Amino acid sequence: MQGTSIKTPSIEDYLQQEEKADFKSEYIDGQIIPMTGGTTNHNQIAVNLVTELNIAFKKLNYRVYVENVRLWIPEKRIFTYPDIMVIQGEPIYYENRKDTILNPSLIIEVLSPSTENYDKEGKFAAYRTINRFEEYVLISQTKIYGEKFLKTGDKQWLFQEYHQGDEKIDLKLNQITLNFTDIYHKVDLTVDN
Repeated sequence: MQGTSIKTPSIEDYLQQEEKADFKSEYIDGQIIPMTGGTTNHNQIAVNLVTELNIAFKKLNYRVYVENVRLWIPEKRIFTYPDIMVIQGEPIYYENRKDTILNPSLIIEVLSPSTENYDKEGKFAAYRTINRFEEYVLISQTKIYGEKFLKTGDKQWLFQEYHQGDEKIDLKLNQITLNFTDIYHKVDLTVDN
């Protein structure tokens, strides 16, 4: 009996599938992985962050994108959908596709219990290969808590934790402050997420 070979989906296969799909999937070096659904807290936090960032960048040369814009990470051969990306200047598109960018300066992920470890380790390792990427923020959806990684040099990142008592997260990007009262506005932390 001859062995059967399993065809690894190509990038083109993945992009065609995404155009027709009812749900989003990530592409990780030849594997297509369906993304899990979000919770109301996850969504509310993302909406709050996008609102604050849009106001802060309203008259500046920055663009804020939410989870429907895809990110291509060429060095790791990954297509993914970060919760929030901020780009300084004009977006650089993957093969002129207006749904896939290459150049975020800031990425924010709202942590889900099921994806927290991947967001902190696997995704962050991949994000660090992006030339213009300088700041990574992780926000908990189950408690008032955040983490920030700031690029300080070649292969050097500074880590900072933020708890309820800190009240705010200061971003290097245009020296913006994100207040926990704004981040967690209308978020019910008593709900089991």
